[in-house]
Amino acid sequence: MSKTDFVGIDVSAKELVVARLGEPNLKIFANDRRGHKALIKNLTRNNASVRVCLEATGIYSLDVAMALSRARGIEVMVANPRAVKDFAGAMMSRSKTDALDAVVLAEYAARMPFVPYVPCSAAALKLRGISRRIEALGKLMTAEKNRLHADEATQTGETAGDIKVHIRFLKKRIEVLRERAVKLIREDVELIQKYDFLVSITGIARISAIQILWELAMLPDDMNKRQWTAHAGLDPRHFDSGTSIHRRARISKAGNGHLRKALYMPALVAIRRESHVGAYYDHLIEADKKPLQAIVAVMRKLLCAIWGMFSSQRAFDGSRFFAGEIVSA
Repeated sequence: MSKTDFVGIDVSAKELVVARLGEPNLKIFANDRRGHKALIKNLTRNNASVRVCLEATGIYSLDVAMALSRARGIEVMVANPRAVKDFAGAMMSRSKTDALDAVVLAEYAARMPFVPYVPCSAAALKLRGISRRIEALGKLMTAEKNRLHADEATQTGETAGDIKVHIRFLKKRIEVLRERAVKLIREDVELIQKYDFLVSITGIARISAIQILWELAMLPDDMNKRQWTAHAGLDPRHFDSGTSIHRRARISKAGNGHLRKALYMPALVAIRRESHVGAYYDHLIEADKKPLQAIVAVMRKLLCAIWGMFSSQRAFDGSRFFAGEIVSA
């Protein structure tokens, strides 16, 4: 049986701190294309199989994870930062430095179940870039609208005209990017099929579908619906201790906040306009759930319904979402 080396990589914007289990010295590589090539050469120097663990740190970890996954003899796992933090706590690691983080990740690779990283498609990567840019411009436009409100409240309006020009410009750029995203989706057979499934749900229109689709397009095909809800941080977190402490369950939020945000408005619209979703919400309210709790439950059930559509290749069916009594308005 061949030897397996376990490696942890702490990823930052500019560098990669690498710890190989059993070796005292750390190595540092640049987090760019040349650095990735040097890293792969170093990891495969002994012709041993290598298992690498790094944390999901958004754009900083994506490129290196994809480069490593393409290299022969290297297996990659991209771990949830929350899981790594809990693992470090169990190891009684009280300090936090890049070097220690790399060592913890190497230990994580050796001791925890290894879940291979599955690279996403080129089209999904492009959609990701467009969607995140739309999100960034949307935040900028919201900030500008707040500035406009503050400027007009002073009754001077000295910069109101300039702010309005910028808001119009941002709206145009966002619309151009949305059109580009739709064009990209329609050129990819898998993406357009999933996009059509998403917009078959009353409450998910073009804008929401783009946001949700790219977040889901990055996920491996073999994930089940429970893993989807955990990825989104919509899985319930229970807190019970002994016989006297029983706190109300809450969502973990230990997941993709972008996906939760993308599901929120579709859930609100679906509650109002999709009879089965609305009936499910009413059922939760009647069961003494608070409105926000009921909305989150709808978000979770919508995500499970999307998983079901993608798996069964069937459009949304409200009767499968909730089969209880529907009271017409």
